[in-house]
Amino acid sequence: MIAGTPILDLDDVASLEAADAGGALRSAASGGAQVRATAAALAEDAFGRLTDLRPRSLIFVSGSGRAARAASLLIAALGNSTSMPLVQATSIPPWVGPLDVVLVAGDDAGDPQLAESVDRALRRGAAVVVAAPDEGPIRAAAAGRATILAPRVPVLDHNRMLRYLAAGIAVITTLDPHRVGPLVPELNALADLLDAEALRDGPQNEVFHNPAKTLATRMHQRKRMLLAGDSPAAAIVAEHGAEVLLAAAGQIVTGVTLSEAIAAHGRLIEAAGVAAPGFDPLFHDEELDGPAPVEQIRILVVSADSDEVVARRRLAVFGSDAGLVDADLVTLDAEVSTREAGEETQPALAPRGSELEKLAVLALRLEMSAAYLRLLGSRPATGPGHYDGGNY
Repeated sequence: MIAGTPILDLDDVASLEAADAGGALRSAASGGAQVRATAAALAEDAFGRLTDLRPRSLIFVSGSGRAARAASLLIAALGNSTSMPLVQATSIPPWVGPLDVVLVAGDDAGDPQLAESVDRALRRGAAVVVAAPDEGPIRAAAAGRATILAPRVPVLDHNRMLRYLAAGIAVITTLDPHRVGPLVPELNALADLLDAEALRDGPQNEVFHNPAKTLATRMHQRKRMLLAGDSPAAAIVAEHGAEVLLAAAGQIVTGVTLSEAIAAHGRLIEAAGVAAPGFDPLFHDEELDGPAPVEQIRILVVSADSDEVVARRRLAVFGSDAGLVDADLVTLDAEVSTREAGEETQPALAPRGSELEKLAVLALRLEMSAAYLRLLGSRPATGPGHYDGGNY
């Protein structure tokens, strides 16, 4: 039994599969399948209307938070490299016209704002791609005039960001293949990486060789926790991880930038030690004195930096608080961090890709961790949305 997990043993595969009645693990592991579905649509010439276009701008009109975060991630990672401006909006800007391309994305086919955005963009002559269910008012607004990327892989609502990310990558590479093409992963290759991560994070792998299980055990029973990103794009993945942890496991987490976490360091120390004014961590031995009478704060820093030494150097500020604030990296360069178990970190092969590629894999890892946290709390795996994809 793992320390701190009295209800369920994460290394008990049979118990995990029995507890996962709603398929939370399989849903979280389906990121590669969602990306591959978009690649299949691209191979089927679904984006034929966009071929050879040189648009004035590409506008992302987003409905749900996951679609908006996918757009923000693309803009943060690629906004300075494209030959056209990337614009994020909640509705069609008044200047949109025939020279523009619009990607409308969201989960709700009945969202009146999305349906109106599709209709207004088409009436103004813009090329429109819709990443939403092919039904309801959105289908009526598109009426054969827009490209619709209907969802092909059923997943829980909070596991859909990678689908929107793939849709955005497909549109951008179709419109700007020469400048952006070399900077973004090919969709089938990205799907392979996501599938490989899902296999590493699968229930059959033990905690100390499973990045998602390790993250789940580090998060479990922590009332105060931050997910921080060390770059603008990583901060968006941190926000996504916080939302998924809340939706999937009821874990209250805040997503911030690393700079914000460092700026609040002093306040974090005060907040962690306020429960025990006379507590001195220098002379406290948990084996003799019992658990520390403080609420330690854990900061997990999402990073796609290829130089882990530089990334860890930025965390040095958190080493002066006598353990009240615990900070560590979430990267692809190390398989798991087993510092708490007294073992050395074990290296693992990681893709040497772009920042966007690495962050997509880390997003899936966070989603898998959220699924394990849900099972650790023995919560039924039912939630918003419809999912019938079965168990892992």
